[in-house]
Amino acid sequence: MPTLRALECLVAVLDTGSVTEGAAALHMSQPALSHQLAALEREIGAPVVERLPRGVRATVVGRAIAEDARTALAAADRVVGRGRAVARGGGGELRLACAESLTATLLAPVLREHLRRVPLLRVSLTEAASADRLAELVDSGVADLAVGPRPTRWPGRSETVGAEEIRAVVPDRHPLADRADLSFADLADHPVVHYHRDNGLAGWLDAEAARHDVVLRPVVRTRQATTAARLAEAGLGVAIVPATALDPAFSSKPLRPRLFRNLVCLFGATGDPVVRDFADAVIGRGVPGGR
Repeated sequence: MPTLRALECLVAVLDTGSVTEGAAALHMSQPALSHQLAALEREIGAPVVERLPRGVRATVVGRAIAEDARTALAAADRVVGRGRAVARGGGGELRLACAESLTATLLAPVLREHLRRVPLLRVSLTEAASADRLAELVDSGVADLAVGPRPTRWPGRSETVGAEEIRAVVPDRHPLADRADLSFADLADHPVVHYHRDNGLAGWLDAEAARHDVVLRPVVRTRQATTAARLAEAGLGVAIVPATALDPAFSSKPLRPRLFRNLVCLFGATGDPVVRDFADAVIGRGVPGGR
């Protein structure tokens, strides 16, 4: 495969009509340019220039490839220019992954402000129900950056966004409705609106309850934290919901002791300035109502 440098040497020699002047135009030595031309001729299997007593001229092969060589060099210039423009905030495509419960409250406001600042940036978003699924999306290269709870295992780079509080949504006229806060022990004898097992909240809340010697009693399971809150409001049972998933209209109570979970950014390409810029925006905003 010919190098761009070899094609650049060919074009310079054809434009100037001289190996010496072509080398001077490219700020390289004449032997170095001759070496590049020789490598190109070996790759093609035929001469591309004919040496004359005074200067050089293209052979039939040289004339045949000259236009394509110029096209390749122009395309390379566009690649570099486009890359520099994207690095300066001039567009590109950012592939994000986010926990479903965080999309509206945490990610959407950051996206709105970020796209006002970088209007040419294109964003694709994949939502996931568990932290481990977010980690898979970044690790496999499907996402450049993920925002969500800390996964079970993550060998790559992560940075903390903040901690979100976990709260209880209690139906009106429920036996626990008059409590200022709730403990896991309070829930031992009451049905709860729980989460589907593919939602990371299910296992995490079961583990937290077990730490208090409590086994939660699901009356119904849902994949969505916002749905869990609505089902609790409808009277099905108590729901334990991340505060970021709660509509301001919902009435909720803190747990006793108060319960928080850390939210993080998971990085794929750690040196990518576009990813870094967006991650800084997420981390700078932090967790709404969190700590």
